Amino acid sequence: MSGHHTGSCLCGAVRFRIEGEFERFYLCHCSHCRKDTGSAHAANLFSATARVQWLTGGDKVTTYTLPATRHARCFCPICGSALPHAAGQFLAVPAGSLDSDVRRRPDAHIFVASRASWDKALEDIPAHETFPA
Repeated sequence: MSGHHTGSCLCGAVRFRIEGEFERFYLCHCSHCRKDTGSAHAANLFSATARVQWLTGGDKVTTYTLPATRHARCFCPICGSALPHAAGQFLAVPAGSLDSDVRRRPDAHIFVASRASWDKALEDIPAHETFPA
């Protein structure tokens, strides 16, 4: 995955561009990520070399760091959408925040010991193209 990617929040107040390559793509099942997303896991792309450029709304981006942990989350204060977070030597980008196509498949599920009890064999349940009738 080379070049650049663009992304935004749900309400469009924050728009960004990522320059560089992603080295890892993890689906994290830890309890912190499940709380962050309200879902089975977070889907984050990681890079030690890519950089984020805020195109609009960069001054609005809010960061929450869970006390006594390394867990942090950046988000739009208007709509709550997850946004990229630069932490130390790496950039974490929520895959769902990207507007451009992500061609890389996830590398691994991580922290599966914390997996939600209902998160098993999900590929076996019915799938619908839209909201079921």
